[in-house]
Amino acid sequence: MTTPTDDLVRRARTGDAEAWRALYRAHAGRLVVWLGTRPTGDAAVSADDVAAEAWLVAARRIAEFDGDDEEFAGWLFGIARRVGLNLHRRSARRGTTPTEAPPETSHHEGPEESRVAIDWARQVLQRLPPRERDVVACTEVVGLDVATTAQALGISAVAVRVARHRGLRRLRDKPDLAGVRPPP
Repeated sequence: MTTPTDDLVRRARTGDAEAWRALYRAHAGRLVVWLGTRPTGDAAVSADDVAAEAWLVAARRIAEFDGDDEEFAGWLFGIARRVGLNLHRRSARRGTTPTEAPPETSHHEGPEESRVAIDWARQVLQRLPPRERDVVACTEVVGLDVATTAQALGISAVAVRVARHRGLRRLRDKPDLAGVRPPP
C-alpha cells in the first residue's frame, strides 16, 4: 500500500520540486545537527557544507534509491556519512587542517538557550568513542530509529543497539561529566 510519504519519494524521483522541498524540510535540520557531532577533519568545512554536498549527491542518485520516506532518511544520512569521511580523508591527504579552528557559528535561528543546549550536547557526545557517539547522536539527539541509524552508519541493527546501550551507560556512569553542566 502506498502512503503519502512513499508518494513524496516517488515524486522526488521524477524531479518534483515540491516533493524535494518536503523531503528537505523533513530531514535537513536533523542532518545538520547530526553532522555537527561528527568531526570533518578540516575546521574550514562545516556541518552545513557536508549536508549540502550530501543533498547534491542524493539528488544525483535518487533514481537509484528504491524505498519509502522512512528508508530515505537512512539513505540520506548514509550519504552524508560517506561525504564526511571523504572530506576527512581528503583533508588529511592534502594537509588542509588549519592550526586553529574558526569560531563556531550557529546554524539555528532562535533563542540563546537553544544554542547552549546544542553546545552542551556536542561537548557530552565528544567524550564517547566514535561509534557510540554516532549512534547516540542518531538515536537520542536526532531521533532516528534503530533500522534507520543502522542504514545511515552502515552497521547492523544489533551493533546499533549495543553501541547505544554502551554509550548511554558510559554517559550515565562517567564521573568527569560533572564539569559539563547541562543547560538550564
